[in-house]
Amino acid sequence: MVRQGLAGLAFIIGLGGFAAASAPVDSSLRPVMRPGSGAGGEVVSVMRVSALVPTLRPRLRPADLGAGPRATQVKSYPRNAAFERWVEGFKPRARRTGISQRVIDRAFRGIRYNTDVIERDRNQAEFTKTIWEYLANATSEKRVRDGKRMLRRHGRLLNQIERKYGVDKEIVVAVWGLESFYGELTGEYNVIEAMATLAHDGRRGAFFEKQLIAALKILENGDTTPGRMKGSWAGAMGHTQFIPTSYELFAVDFTGDGKRDIWGRNPADALASTAAYLARSGWTQGMPWGVEVRLPQGFNRGLARRDVLKMPSQWAALGVRDVNGRAVRDYGSASILLPEGGRGLALMIFAKNFRAIERYNAADAYVIGVGHLADRLKGGAPFKGDFAPGERPLTEEETKDLQRALKRRGYPLEKIDGKIGPNTKRMIRAYQKSAGLAVDGYASEALLRHIKGR
Repeated sequence: MVRQGLAGLAFIIGLGGFAAASAPVDSSLRPVMRPGSGAGGEVVSVMRVSALVPTLRPRLRPADLGAGPRATQVKSYPRNAAFERWVEGFKPRARRTGISQRVIDRAFRGIRYNTDVIERDRNQAEFTKTIWEYLANATSEKRVRDGKRMLRRHGRLLNQIERKYGVDKEIVVAVWGLESFYGELTGEYNVIEAMATLAHDGRRGAFFEKQLIAALKILENGDTTPGRMKGSWAGAMGHTQFIPTSYELFAVDFTGDGKRDIWGRNPADALASTAAYLARSGWTQGMPWGVEVRLPQGFNRGLARRDVLKMPSQWAALGVRDVNGRAVRDYGSASILLPEGGRGLALMIFAKNFRAIERYNAADAYVIGVGHLADRLKGGAPFKGDFAPGERPLTEEETKDLQRALKRRGYPLEKIDGKIGPNTKRMIRAYQKSAGLAVDGYASEALLRHIKGR
């Protein structure tokens, strides 16, 4: 999974080592960060930038992975002379990083310019989903049922991992469930071919060349073979979908066989690697990732921001209670998160653990999906929020229209990029306040109609 990072809710599900949900085997259920020109990538919609390494995951598709894996048709791609010249120019650069000629020759034997990878990269069509639609998939009855079965099947292993890394086994299994439906959908693309194709393509050449070098180093170390190094079209690999640079940093050999094998039938190394990643990201055992809460009448929604941190007892003094009317225990500093601008779901999120999952994938929806699936695996109840269909979130083009309208009215926006980042949210709140609307920073279809109609 892990991206250096598959949008507000419209989810623009982009490249994955950040991953997705239902195209043939290149999907995890991941909203994703779209790699940008910088080192870490641009945040799409409600997603937040991870401070760690990016995952690069394929988009979420609107399907439930419950049908199981599909057969992958092997394709033959025509020769591409420019790509072949690029590969020959790349090989000496790879050698200078310490990779042997033997490994390079073996890895590149028979690879072609993969036009399917390019098509997926260039046609990452957005789609919109509300948070409850996303969660209906992420915590479907099948995903919960199969996750409980995996907890039983791998109970001894998962208990060992939990003791070693201090990360709840249900969180690890929830990541596994969202990333690859418990190993059913791990990807069938040749990672070397896919990374070389995308590096040659040039739009994010430096990023993908870095991933390609990292993938070759994995082969150099003997952890797997070119034939077994399969993954998503964007390079996310194995049971829990690590991109090569994240694998380098966080993968572990839990079985002690000398290999960090995240691809095999035995998920031990992959699950332990996920726990190691979350532990390094600050996971605190005994602290929730989040708790569903009810807000009092007249609650100041301006306080529902990630940078407003209070102890649960302080939130309780403001009238915030769990869904059973009790004050939340003082597990640690927490914020109030309103995924749909307060439409249907309010959460008290605990900074350390929410951030740890967020560093695996920076989309709020993904973090909520992992956390809630883990709670369900522990026997917890579904969210009690009112998930009746509400206002449709904006598409990327509609978000650009909203940003242009805000800018025309004098609200300072640096970029018209179709992304609901912190600055756009601030401008939305400022407009809502001036217009006498509920101040929630939510980019809805109704808001767009309101500002364009004034």
